[in-house]
Amino acid sequence: MGNWAASILRSWSIPVGRIGNAHVRVHLSFLFLLAYVWMTDSKPLGNAVYGRGLALVGLMLASVILHELAHGLVTIHRKLPVRVLVLMPIGGIVLVDESAEPDHDTGGEWAVALSGPFANLFVAFITGSIVLGLIPKAALWSSPLISSENLLRSFVWINFALFAMNLVPAYPLDAGRILRSTLARRTDFVRATRQAVSLGQMFAIALVLPGIIVPDVWNRWLMLVGLVLFLAAQLEHRAVLFQSVLESLRLEDVMLTDFAVLSPADTLEDALNKAVHTLQDDFPVIRGGDMVGVVSRQRIVEELRGEGNGYVQSAMNRAFQIAQKGESLASALRKLTAQRLTLIPVVDEGRLVGIITFQNLMHSMRLLAESRRLKNGK
Repeated sequence: MGNWAASILRSWSIPVGRIGNAHVRVHLSFLFLLAYVWMTDSKPLGNAVYGRGLALVGLMLASVILHELAHGLVTIHRKLPVRVLVLMPIGGIVLVDESAEPDHDTGGEWAVALSGPFANLFVAFITGSIVLGLIPKAALWSSPLISSENLLRSFVWINFALFAMNLVPAYPLDAGRILRSTLARRTDFVRATRQAVSLGQMFAIALVLPGIIVPDVWNRWLMLVGLVLFLAAQLEHRAVLFQSVLESLRLEDVMLTDFAVLSPADTLEDALNKAVHTLQDDFPVIRGGDMVGVVSRQRIVEELRGEGNGYVQSAMNRAFQIAQKGESLASALRKLTAQRLTLIPVVDEGRLVGIITFQNLMHSMRLLAESRRLKNGK
């Protein structure tokens, strides 16, 4: 998807499909959670802990999916931009796809945010009622509330815990998103996100400390939640910051100004010879000062192999978009990804002054990410 924040997560999450208009990945923190369940419940359950622990983590993942399905239904209704959704034990980490228009609708985020926790409350109420009605001896109120020893009771309390936890105004929990929306009415979106993240991280630290000082079972659960919350806040904050960079930078800041062009009258062999002496993968095709098409190095090779030596005109793609040099980097990325283009010519008053290719755009984004990391490290 070309998303910088999502690319960081690829080594820590695996793709599982889609929910609504979101590309869904499961974070590997579920594996750490599974290891913790096996460790804490191994004494009372023995070897049975492996299967029951896996079932407990599966119920946690199912509860998070239900939570995010509710978000997804509201997101579809509101036609929000396509997103990357990373499922974590506290809920979903939402990473906006920078190829889509940024969504800063502070009022509409209330409906999206509240749908998830109340879906969990509904599931907890229905499941709890069924358990109490059909299994009176289910000991729904017995401690520990969440344990692989009693999966039915755990499923009820997992959903109630997701409901209660996401009503805490700690970003990126759902109430934290509402807090960010409220702050964004009085300041810019990035600053509001930074303030909400700071509060969320303070809350995460407050959860971690009891588990360090008094490491009983309950406090260790809180510590795990705090660690995941801290990580989630950092990831979403970086995604928002990078999106703001894409919106603020102009194409004239990153476009290639030293580039090779081809003529439609060039032979494919001549074009390939030119391609050998440049790092470009895609070339504008110019006739009399006007751009008439785009051709890639790969297309040139394919035509030579299939049809023999012909002319660039027969191999070029006549469908292309242009961009003004004052447009944002995010705008260029939207154009590239929307129509799966590989090159966009950049013009100034009708004159070709540069090109943006997907390759150099990704390279520029990586350099920008590194630049911000170095600046923040000083």
